[in-house]
Amino acid sequence: MPHSNDFSIGIDFGTSNTVVAIAGPDGQVEALTFEHGGERLKVFVTALCFWDERHGNGLRTEVEGGPWAIEQFLEGLHAHRFIQSFKTFAASATFKETRIFRERYGFEDLLSAFLRTLVRHGGSRLDWGARNVIIGRPVQFAGYNPDDDLAMQRYRAAFGRLGAEQARYVYEPVGAAFFYAQQLDHDATVLVADFGGGTSDFSVMRFSKKGGVLRAEPLGHAGIGIAGDAFDYRIVDRVVSPRLGKGGLYRSMDKILSIPNHYYANFARWNQLAMMKGSGDLKELRELARAAIEPGPLEKFIDIIEYDLGFALYRAVSSAKVALSSQEETDFRFEGEGVDIRARITRADFEGWTGEDVQKIAGTVDEALTKAGVKPEQIERVFLTGGTSFVPAIRRLFVERFGESCLTSADQFESIAYGLALIGQTEEPGRWAVAN
Repeated sequence: MPHSNDFSIGIDFGTSNTVVAIAGPDGQVEALTFEHGGERLKVFVTALCFWDERHGNGLRTEVEGGPWAIEQFLEGLHAHRFIQSFKTFAASATFKETRIFRERYGFEDLLSAFLRTLVRHGGSRLDWGARNVIIGRPVQFAGYNPDDDLAMQRYRAAFGRLGAEQARYVYEPVGAAFFYAQQLDHDATVLVADFGGGTSDFSVMRFSKKGGVLRAEPLGHAGIGIAGDAFDYRIVDRVVSPRLGKGGLYRSMDKILSIPNHYYANFARWNQLAMMKGSGDLKELRELARAAIEPGPLEKFIDIIEYDLGFALYRAVSSAKVALSSQEETDFRFEGEGVDIRARITRADFEGWTGEDVQKIAGTVDEALTKAGVKPEQIERVFLTGGTSFVPAIRRLFVERFGESCLTSADQFESIAYGLALIGQTEEPGRWAVAN
């Protein structure tokens, strides 16, 4: 398949994690690694930490990304803003900007700041302007009423600031398909299911070999803004929020009213939670707490936002979700700054909360098959990638439709970036680019 005389770079910018892969003209591909804490990491956590540092007589805003952002946040030596899952804002027309200390940041500013930290820690191999750059994008972006054109404008602006103006954008599951296709020794119709943090994307591909050269034909794509973060949302909404005042009451004049639910809807979404401290939500919650019939739970809610406990909550929720993939029940535990939440969660509970999400994902799989003009029995292999593919209800969905023997999976983090880099080595990498 390789034909290029230069190296190519594949970038899988994910909601939770980002991976960069580099492929050479010999078809060899490897992940860019990052040295942190004595470890060589292939995954760069998609997170940012901004903090103020004194320089001379004034303050200057500093920024770190990836594991260095988490390290800076956990050290807590300065006033800071920690932001995660910001990819979810890419296609949101309602997200204009967020204020971080004295400056305003739009999505392009957040993404370019993140990419600069990645470049700084990734070294000189990331000479994007001089190489063939293939960047992954979801089939459908996350969020309510996502604007794909707006998202792509923002992507191009941010990557362009680093010199990648000529980069090509390819559907993420197509990248995963190219990675998987290296294992094929015969013609096959393959369904690729890519489960990220913000979106679940599906591509049907036909691979064939002619004269020893592997050829690929895309048959159909579909995507939905439901994935790992949406499953996390269900745990926060059902387990955590009720213990922080959700469903509670407050006094207004001579009336008793319900505490507005939109605060909890924002709280249960990682991207929105990261912004609550810098919005007007915190001030409004303090006013509600003063008028609440039971102020205690609301005060704990305020503490989580004020003391930046969102990342610790994210870890606790993710741990519970992972445990439920291999156990019938688990103990949820979250604590910090006087907040202590414990609960027993069963897999049956979790599957009840996420049942509607799983059905919507199933409908999107059917949409991909319909667009491809193939029936389930015509799919020879189903390639699953992403952490949510290990959720039993999701795996069951694919076993029921395609059979256990059809299912295969690989590294949940690296497959997309590897495949994107390999696309950069094909005769016509532009053929795989998405038009918008």
